[in-house]
Amino acid sequence: MRLSECIVSRDNNLNLLRIVAALAVLAGHSFALLAQPEPWGALAGMTPGSIAVDVFFIVSGMLVTGSLMNKQSVIDYVCARALRIFPALICMLLLTVFVLGPYFTSLPLTEYFSAAGTWQYLFKCASLLSGVSYVLPGVFAQNPYPNAVNGSLWTMPYEVKMYLLLLVFWCGLVLLKKKRLQILKYLIIAITLLAALLVFARHFYLQDDSQFTRLLFMFFSGASLFMLKEKLLLTRRFFYPLLLLVLVAAFISKPVFFSLYHLSIAYLVVCIAYLPAGWLRRYNSVGDYSYGVYIYAFPVQQAVAALFPSIAVWGMVIASGFVTILLAVFSWHKIEKPAMALKSVAVSRLRNFLPFKTGKSASLIQSAD
Repeated sequence: MRLSECIVSRDNNLNLLRIVAALAVLAGHSFALLAQPEPWGALAGMTPGSIAVDVFFIVSGMLVTGSLMNKQSVIDYVCARALRIFPALICMLLLTVFVLGPYFTSLPLTEYFSAAGTWQYLFKCASLLSGVSYVLPGVFAQNPYPNAVNGSLWTMPYEVKMYLLLLVFWCGLVLLKKKRLQILKYLIIAITLLAALLVFARHFYLQDDSQFTRLLFMFFSGASLFMLKEKLLLTRRFFYPLLLLVLVAAFISKPVFFSLYHLSIAYLVVCIAYLPAGWLRRYNSVGDYSYGVYIYAFPVQQAVAALFPSIAVWGMVIASGFVTILLAVFSWHKIEKPAMALKSVAVSRLRNFLPFKTGKSASLIQSAD
């Protein structure tokens, strides 16, 4: 079947795919946070955690682009993205700064709360626009992986930048009117190809892998999938041999695996999201706990490492996984899902608030929206 035939349905494996990716990040961090070597990274040159991040960006690129193309509204797009990211993020940060931090800091509480680093951590991580902070004063200073409170947040500013970049392209093409969608499709595909060239050039010739370039490639690969949904054929006869080829390459050659992986990962992800059916689809009705797992896992793992200094890697995975999933379930049902339900109200109020009534510039903004 073609991607266009299944992307409109909510009957898919996207929630399952994302929770597996989030748990892969948790498992991978368990090695690093206990100062243990990660075995898969030595074998293939790429850890399950880094692959999981790629999966997140591919899925995000596809779904976010689909949302923008379907609604074709700047206000709707901004509200949807903000409500999806920031309520849960801010709740996690408040718990981190005002509960976890005071418990684990080696400083007196007066010194902890008066330190500039405490408030820098809170406000910088809550905005995401200028990167994130990783250190709370005196917190986890004696851990095997010292000082870092939530290393997983490093991807969040990149995610926001991708959202903004896509929005800039959409608004920048406002004057093209009828040709707007077609030009945007070509632009997204061109960016994907350029990013792919940069990824390969930096890896093989400059030996300088860039996180921004890699994530740009992954996000816009997902966006390209959506733009090509009418032509993209999803078939098991191609998917399974391709998946097997990539897995075998991981055991043969790192350069071969790197090449095959980057050329095929977007297609493999979308096939996993929509081809397997049956009992796997039942998970989709549970909820999307992946974001909660992703943002809570790292501080929970650092807390476990501080409380149980001799814990083994798989003990860390099990203990931190259990606590993290509980927090993720709470986050989804009490924060994320209710926040997203407010989108129509937020969009309506923002439309009434913004003075798009007169003037040439206003008409352009209305057209963009």
